[in-house]
Amino acid sequence: MTLRTILNYPDPRLRTLAKPVTHFDDELKTLIDDMFETMYAAKGIGLAATQVDEHIQLVVMDLSEDGSQPRVFINPVITPLADELYSYEEGCLSVPEYYDKVDRPKHVRIEALDAQGNPFVEEAQGLLAVCIQHEIDHLNGKVFVDYLSKLKQDRARDKVRKVIKQREKDAEHKRL
Repeated sequence: MTLRTILNYPDPRLRTLAKPVTHFDDELKTLIDDMFETMYAAKGIGLAATQVDEHIQLVVMDLSEDGSQPRVFINPVITPLADELYSYEEGCLSVPEYYDKVDRPKHVRIEALDAQGNPFVEEAQGLLAVCIQHEIDHLNGKVFVDYLSKLKQDRARDKVRKVIKQREKDAEHKRL
């Protein structure tokens, strides 16, 4: 397994539309394993392939506290099942250390394929509903800050720059 580099907002590659997965082979399995390793190392709960510069419709997710419930969603499609919106404070591995509230449909149906290409359908509410919508947005070239005002988008961009600069400085100190 390999740690992948996570693209940071406002990298234009985050705007790329992901293509459907058509081959369920060893290359896909390796990417899935790499994405889980990358997500866990970054202390995230979800990661879309777009975020690691692979532009296919693939999402990995684990909402458990101990990393014991890995989930794979390939070619996912969501359908809102209620008009009611749920306001949840979201964060994103591509927008490190920035959080803000986003309103999303509270109850959704997810249709997807698993890692072996088997179709499944499930209904989701709460954190799973929020997380799958957030990750599918990535597959569609959208980042959660797109739902925010221009001022908040600018703040997010500035925060990401500061975080990256600090991470580079920390990495340089470790090398010395």
